[in-house]
Amino acid sequence: MAKKRAGARKRPAPQDFRSEALAQALEKQDMAAVALALRNGNTVVPLIKPGPRDNPLDGGEVWTYRDAGTGEVALLLFSDAKHKPANLPPGVGIYSPAWLRAFLTTHRETITTVFLDIAGPHPMQAPPEELLKALEA
Repeated sequence: MAKKRAGARKRPAPQDFRSEALAQALEKQDMAAVALALRNGNTVVPLIKPGPRDNPLDGGEVWTYRDAGTGEVALLLFSDAKHKPANLPPGVGIYSPAWLRAFLTTHRETITTVFLDIAGPHPMQAPPEELLKALEA
């Protein structure tokens, strides 16, 4: 029987992805704390299609919401995979502050707003420019 490596940790399943700092900041509705949590921790993002498990460089395709009436695009971020509404695509990824900064920078002309925990328990909305400033601080 093979022994497990002492330093090996089991990676969490996608449904267990969570950012405690972001959850606490959203609970307080404190934008400064949200900015700090986004700048220093990971964020749960809905995916249209998760990347292959054997290729860590492919994180999958991020899902965004496009309003059919206005054409405006929203990025949805979550503090916990359990807060993602069931009517969104089932996949989630957990992404770093550097990824979020790069994604918002790349899509700054397209994304008009960012929703955090849109279905609760403590939703918040921010313009992408405000989040970029927080991430670059």
